[in-house]
Amino acid sequence: MKNPILEQVLQSARRGGSSILLATAALQRRLRNPLPGRFQPFSHTLPNRYPWLFEFAARELSAEDLNVLSFGCSRGDEVFTLRRYFPHAALRGIDVDAHNIATCRARAGGAARMSFRTAATTHGEPSNAFDAIFCLAVLCLGDLTTSDAKRCDPYLHFADFESVVSDFARCLKPGGLLFIHTSNFRFGDTAVARDFEVVLEASPEQLAPDVVYDRSNRLLLGERYLPVGFRKHHHAASSSS
Repeated sequence: MKNPILEQVLQSARRGGSSILLATAALQRRLRNPLPGRFQPFSHTLPNRYPWLFEFAARELSAEDLNVLSFGCSRGDEVFTLRRYFPHAALRGIDVDAHNIATCRARAGGAARMSFRTAATTHGEPSNAFDAIFCLAVLCLGDLTTSDAKRCDPYLHFADFESVVSDFARCLKPGGLLFIHTSNFRFGDTAVARDFEVVLEASPEQLAPDVVYDRSNRLLLGERYLPVGFRKHHHAASSSS
């Protein structure tokens, strides 16, 4: 049985030369050995990657007794960066890769008000629990951009994205902030987006070059989705719980 996304990228590779061939090979490897629930196959991260976004969040969340979640925390750089912006918050890191979580725990060394869990979703987290959820460069697959894929399935599906972010909404307190940066899908296309207002947009130069797909997993050619910060409406408590 032919794999449609590989057929597309192989055709592009024949047209586009060595760089697309390399991207195609990488995508083939990940399609053969996917980790269930994983979107982003890379664990590479950096401290304080999005200072403009973190600064905005710190201004909006001035209370000291905060609960903050880093979803897709990788090896912990984002969690430890968030500690600088929210010195008194309870910080939670979730990642699908158990090796990453082991690294996070070793780095934390039993630090107070900091915890980590291996999971592909937030299903194990309580409702209305977090003041902010950060999901940055997680719900994406960079090889889709470099391979010129016209569809993102079968590796990524909009339905899976919608399921993940809908549960974010359940976990957020009314008035809580959700940050989604660098994704292959638009939060505004989800049903749960009706329970949020946009509070932060990135400038074009603050966006990664990742391509964007619609609800049917089809490429939105040239689309640049600027909204990255969303506030949960106070009246949305029951509909998102």
